[in-house]
Amino acid sequence: MTDNKPWLEQYPSSVPKTIDPDAYSSLIALYEECFDRYRRHPISICMGVTHTYDDVDKASIAIAAWLQAQGLPLGSIVALMMPNVPQYLPIMIGILRAGYICTPINPLYTGRELRHQLNDSGAKVIFIVDNFAQALEQVVDETAIKHIVLSKMGDMMGLKGVMVNTVIHQVKRLIPKYKLDSPAHALTKFPEVLKKGKQLPFIPPKTTLQQQAILQYTGGTTGLSKGAILTQRNVVAAALQSEAWYRPVTSEINEVYINMVMALPLYHIFAFMLTLLGMRSGYTFILVPNPRDMNGFVKTLSKQPFHIFPAVNTMFKGLLDQPNFQHLDFSALRISQAGGMAATEQTAARWLKVTGCPMIEGWGMTEGVAGGTANIVTDRKFNGTIGIPVPSIDVIIIDENDSRVDLNQPGEMCIKGPNVTAGYFNQDNSHSFTKEGFFRTGDIVSMDNKGYITLLDRKKDMILVSGFNVFPNEIETVMLDCQGIIDCAVIGIPDDNQGESVKIYVIREDNNLTKEIIKTFALDHLTGYKCPRHIEFVNSLPKTNIGKVLRQQLRDKHTADQA
Repeated sequence: MTDNKPWLEQYPSSVPKTIDPDAYSSLIALYEECFDRYRRHPISICMGVTHTYDDVDKASIAIAAWLQAQGLPLGSIVALMMPNVPQYLPIMIGILRAGYICTPINPLYTGRELRHQLNDSGAKVIFIVDNFAQALEQVVDETAIKHIVLSKMGDMMGLKGVMVNTVIHQVKRLIPKYKLDSPAHALTKFPEVLKKGKQLPFIPPKTTLQQQAILQYTGGTTGLSKGAILTQRNVVAAALQSEAWYRPVTSEINEVYINMVMALPLYHIFAFMLTLLGMRSGYTFILVPNPRDMNGFVKTLSKQPFHIFPAVNTMFKGLLDQPNFQHLDFSALRISQAGGMAATEQTAARWLKVTGCPMIEGWGMTEGVAGGTANIVTDRKFNGTIGIPVPSIDVIIIDENDSRVDLNQPGEMCIKGPNVTAGYFNQDNSHSFTKEGFFRTGDIVSMDNKGYITLLDRKKDMILVSGFNVFPNEIETVMLDCQGIIDCAVIGIPDDNQGESVKIYVIREDNNLTKEIIKTFALDHLTGYKCPRHIEFVNSLPKTNIGKVLRQQLRDKHTADQA
């Protein structure tokens, strides 16, 4: 055993035990090195349109110059609410280069969820695609937003973009009606930002690794999402950790360009970290704006070779269920990285049989820029664990008294590393860390004598739906506003397709309240993956003497009912 870290003995010879999180003076220095080194390389392919590293460099500087001209103080929060389109990376990098902090927002958020993140972060500017402008219209006057930059899906696709925008707006009519002309905020079209920004001076601010870079929101046990403060050092460290871990495979890929499938949403921390990993090595990202369109997804994959494929288990399974998927050319595929939710042995076996490339499962968290543990990339056998800690990460497992547990014994996983947040924005962080400075993950795990970690359960009642955190308190708070619901309680139940799904137990006022009414109300007030898929009417809910719902009893009831 190496210094009480048995996992270090499992590392391949080409993977370092530690990385240097101070290798760059700032995250901006890392980005600028990438632009200088790979200027003529393609950085993204989206709907057949290719952009180079030079394109993104110049666009991000124009965006940064425009933002600076708005007079925002350094360190201001700027929101970004978009799917995987070519303008996403230039906007995010432009925000950072201008000296501001980016808070990515799930574009599927309802107005209620959007309002909370905008108000909690204090964002003054938002970049948004018009597909989701209706949600912003509902709440913008209740926020501090002063500038709205409105984009269309095809704004950085040239002539192809004109066709894309026409089809979306006039043929498929996918843009809900909205009105954003209030005098309380300025409205600027994204092409105008690029045009004006190219004519404005850009003054690079002094940036350091200690400065905040990303305010990434994650589900909170109180029912409201919390913003994890991620510094430039946190982000750089996570990128270097991932690069080191992938090195045994990526160093052997001889192609000029390494293509990474980017179907994971860029606003998700897993995808964001992967963009840093990829940019540092000159990867090309195959952007998939709508991975739920499985036919379109398969067609996109058929157009060029792909070497690295990160996804959640739901996505892997969805592709395997498509008849045409098995006919694709998988000869270039070297890494299939599963994360965001537990991978299943059945899906892993099917994936290996069809593609010839094993699924490598890992574990990460928003608070660690998606860095944490992973299985070794050269392993070909699925082992059901979340792997071992990656370079420069230390893990301890503790009991309820904060004492370390023995090997193969369950306990809460706590993590420390240069990628781990210092805490949450606008929150009391005193209970988030142990006395030794380890971050409490809330996950119950066990570790074997080789350092491999098995995820057993979650300390809290979080539900994991297709890789997204869902918290019962939030859903219950919203659903209690539905007329006819006297009381309710939410649990997660196993789901073959998405890991878990949401089930709600409802005490209703009378029989006029139907499941259809409940489902419609949920869809109007919650993001789709948070909506209850299973509804059961009950006469009472199990509670403690102080009124707290005993969700474990409800989980036991569901299991018994299924049996």
